[in-house]
Amino acid sequence: AALVLDDYLFVGGENSRIHIAKLNRAYDADGQVTVDPELVFHAAGWDSELLAAVGENVSIENSVAISGDTLYFANSGGLVQGWDISRLQEGAEPTRVFRYWVGDDVDASIVVDGEGMLYVGVEFERNTSRARELGQVIKLDPSRSGEDALVWAVAENQGLDTGVWGTPALYQDLLIFAGEGGRLRAVERTTGSEVWSIELGVHLWQSPVVVDDVLVMGNCSGVLRAFDLRGRDQPVERWALPLDQSCIEATPAVWDGWIVIGTRSGRIYGVAERGG
Repeated sequence: AALVLDDYLFVGGENSRIHIAKLNRAYDADGQVTVDPELVFHAAGWDSELLAAVGENVSIENSVAISGDTLYFANSGGLVQGWDISRLQEGAEPTRVFRYWVGDDVDASIVVDGEGMLYVGVEFERNTSRARELGQVIKLDPSRSGEDALVWAVAENQGLDTGVWGTPALYQDLLIFAGEGGRLRAVERTTGSEVWSIELGVHLWQSPVVVDDVLVMGNCSGVLRAFDLRGRDQPVERWALPLDQSCIEATPAVWDGWIVIGTRSGRIYGVAERGG
């Protein structure tokens, strides 16, 4: 997904290039919106060091994130990057200011907390020594360089083609993430220590969503669940709703008491959360 900020559109591509377009939005004499997009910057999302480590398949499949004056993204080769965009409006090209290799495919979007720390969910498909060493949920401090950027890492590896595919969620002092192997877990944001874990069946591809102390999570059996997160202990399941026995891959939208979610069958459902 692209991100629009201050008349600029930021988006990564399957060609592993990062793109920035100036939209040049305005209003015409009739009050209608006009737009005249201009590509002002694009650059490779890989480097020779990454290609030497993983070979091909270095596409950018996650949504970009911006914190302060830094644009963050990762690619299918596992390269997490930060680019300085502070002088973009002055016409200066962005420069890369942060680089960290996590060892495997990153489809999940990078999550940034209020302190500027990065949380990265990583798949496990290449079976690299780097991925086995680090783990699949990683906290990074982008103010540090090289290996010093690693704060902690958690393993979520249940064999090849597992790991974390969806974007983790921040909730109070917890980081909540889903493993492709079927585990929904919460760890402390400061230490990475596990607080709770729930088995929900294989293929958890949706990103967890937390709204008003309620966690919404679906699985590939087509069951959508809601959990009450109040309290530090194991979450309490509020309800479980079977939809159509088709995989829930997409992240639901939650608004004004409604949950809107699509499944692989092509259907879109509206679910009303009533009471409390």
